[in-house]
This record gives sequence, C-alpha cells and structure tokens, in this order.
Amino acid sequence: MKIKPKMLLVMLNLMIKVISPPVYSQTCIQDFTTNPPLGFNSFDSYRTNLTEEKAYALMDVMAEKYLPFGYEYFVMDAGWYNTMRPEKHQGLEPESFGLWVVRQDYFPHGIKVLAEYAHKKGLKFGVWLMRGIPREAVKRNLPIPGTPFFSRDIADTSSICGWSQSNYGVDMTKPGAQNYYNAIIDTLASWGIDFIKVDDMVPNPYEIIAIAKSIEQGSHTMIYSLSPGDVHHPTHLPYYKRANMLRITRDIWDNPLSIEKGFSAWDKFQGISGPGFWPDMDMIPFGRLDVVNQQARQSLFSQDQKKTFIAQRALAASPLFIGGDLLTMDDFSYSLLTNREMLACNQNGVMGVNVYRAGNIDVWLTPHKMDPCMGWIGIFNRSKSNRKVTLTKQDLGFVVFEASYNLKENKNATRFIFYIKHRGSALLMRNVTYIESIQEFRSGHVYVEICAVPGCYLPCTNYRSHRFK
Repeated sequence: MKIKPKMLLVMLNLMIKVISPPVYSQTCIQDFTTNPPLGFNSFDSYRTNLTEEKAYALMDVMAEKYLPFGYEYFVMDAGWYNTMRPEKHQGLEPESFGLWVVRQDYFPHGIKVLAEYAHKKGLKFGVWLMRGIPREAVKRNLPIPGTPFFSRDIADTSSICGWSQSNYGVDMTKPGAQNYYNAIIDTLASWGIDFIKVDDMVPNPYEIIAIAKSIEQGSHTMIYSLSPGDVHHPTHLPYYKRANMLRITRDIWDNPLSIEKGFSAWDKFQGISGPGFWPDMDMIPFGRLDVVNQQARQSLFSQDQKKTFIAQRALAASPLFIGGDLLTMDDFSYSLLTNREMLACNQNGVMGVNVYRAGNIDVWLTPHKMDPCMGWIGIFNRSKSNRKVTLTKQDLGFVVFEASYNLKENKNATRFIFYIKHRGSALLMRNVTYIESIQEFRSGHVYVEICAVPGCYLPCTNYRSHRFK
C-alpha cells in the first residue's frame, strides 16, 4: 500500500511525539538572583509593629529615593500574621490548611493589595515566615489541601524552635508533607509575593528542600532567604544552596561587636557565594531604629563605623537590606547606602577573600568578575586605637597580578603607608596600571592616605580621589 505524502508527514510527527521525552519548563531558584539582592526589611525599625499605613509611606519613599540605586525588595518581617509571644496568638486563626491569617488590626485590606501597590511602584514585595506548621493547626487537625491527610499526619512535634512556640516542624518523610508546603507557597504567590524570608529554617535541611521544590514546581518567581545565622552545619551547604540567601551572622545591630560578627562570618564563609546564592550578613542598622518602641534611637554607629560596615558588605557581596526607617533616614547614611562605587563593588557579585592579617589590620581583596586584574581592596583597622601601617604590594594582594600595579610615575614604589582610625577602613579600587580611586574616609585630623616609601606622594595623575559625602 502506498502512503500519501501528507499522511506520511502526519505519521512522522506522531512518531516523534511518542518517542521523544516531554520537555518541561522548570523554574530554577538560582536564576532569580544573579547579583546580591538589594532592599528594605522592616524589623530593625518597626519590629512586629509595621502597619498598612506605614507600609504605604515606606514604599513611596523607597520607590522615589532608593529604587533608582537598585533597592527593589520591600520585605515585611515578623508581625504581619502573628508575634513571637504565644500569649499574643490568642484570637488569631490559621487558614483552613494552617497558614496564619493576616492581622486585621494592622492590615485591614490584606497583603495582596500591598503587593499590588509595590508592583505599581516598580518594587517587589516580600514577607517573613516561620518554618513548619502552626501548633494550633495540629491541635485542630486541619486538612492538607488536595490530600486525604491532616496536620497531625505530617507534624513533627519533637521539632521545635527554641525561641518561638508558634510552630512544629514538618516531617518530610510523611505523605502530605510536600503538599502542605506547596499550599503555603501557592497561596503566597497568589498574593503577589516575590520574596520570602523563612526563619528557623537553617537547621532543617529537608524542609529547606521542600520549600525550594514548592517554588520551582509551582513555577513561581520568588526569592528564598534562610534564617537564622548561628546554627550552620558544614555538611548542609548543598541544602543551603537550594535557596538564594543564607544568613551567616547572628542578629546584627548598631554596635562594634556586630562589625566583628561580620568579619568572623566572612572568614568562615568566604569563597562559597556565586550567582544565585549569596551569604547574607543581615540588615543594615543605619538611621532610626526601633521607632515604635521605648528603645527608639538613631543608630549608635559612628560615621567611621558606618563606613567600615558598608565597605565590609560591599566587598563581601552580601545582600544589602536597609533596616533603619526610610522615612527619616539621615543624609550621611543615605549617602553611604547610595554610593555608586560601593554599589558597583557589591553588585560585582564576588565575595572578597582575606589576603593579609596582622596586628588587627585586615586586607580583603575582591576581584572584578570580568577581569581579575581589576577589583577592590579593603583595608580595615579592627583595633581600638588609630594605626599607622606599612603594607607591600604583596600585602595588598598583588602577588599574582604584580605587573598590574606598575605605577607610571613611581615604578620603584614597593610599600605604602596608611593612617587608619580605630575600627575605620580604606576602600581602594585598582585597575590594570594603577590604583584608580581611593575612598578617603576623613574625620577631623584623622585620615586615610597612601604614599610611596621614600615619602613622595603619588602624583594626582595616578589616581582620582573620591569620598563618601
């Protein structure tokens, strides 16, 4: 029997469809954050007391003054659906499957309208969550959507958070467990949520994977951030990398100890970042903090400490989330947060490495991602007194790229002198032929300076001086 050409074509197409494996469109979380995310988180300034009215006002300011510099994620921390203290849970009802309902006293119009408003402003919207399933849902044995299972079937009552009594963990070996997390993420996505910060998640690798699966299998574009930052396990790194952000510090506040926490975490985690996955040094406590509490205050950081703090996060490629009140941010803090060179270093997306440490002086080197002969150098005085230090080219990280530091008018220069205030810093940018720019951090008579060993200062033609104004 002869087969007509048209019928032959139909049969061939059918055979191709039968023998060819299906192609699925799979969302990959790491595709969402090719650079460290930038944004605002409400906790440092509003704790658990952010209201709908304040959220609108904050988003207006953020869109006008911060979005042009890349700060796009507006994140509501704890308080939008419950509080840390069990006695305040009274009167709050979980959704039919276990997600706490929105607090009507703070957000009478719900979360979806806030997310829509953020999107109209060009912002993205995020919320904070606690790992697991509410104890109230387990007590009432609420059903798991789309399954014959109930909350008690999936709850792990031995898995509890040490600082919150609201939830139990979820046993991911149980049928219905993944469905529960799918229901949570699908609901948040239907509200327009672009970012989730999940607390008490770091010590629980299987639940980390569960939420990653819920985001990807649901084809949701949603940034996934893990907290807290003091319970890591070295064998769990592959699990952490299924998220976009990993807190690597304990809570950071406006004190010198928090700066040291940053250095310690940077030491421990240097080298593990990369496109799609960013070690997170916590929020930036600049401006007014705890604005609705008796502890309301301006950040206790000095100007030098703020410069050190922001230079640290720029060189470490940490996500930058402002914690202070955007409505009343002081001019100096704003100038640091929007400094173009600092942001360029941060958005370069390469976590710097420690190349020198002696006598409480650190040198950290962050190469440019496209050209390792370019990059940024941070020199930090971690002591309690002003220091004058002499550093060689090798100390500054020019061992491999020695030829790249070939001063046109000072070819014999091999050592450089820096005057750095206690807990101060110097941020340098280098290119293929010379140090191109110096961030001079001046404060009265104390200053950062670079000069050649014989005592002659480098000619102005060899560098441009910039300041954080």
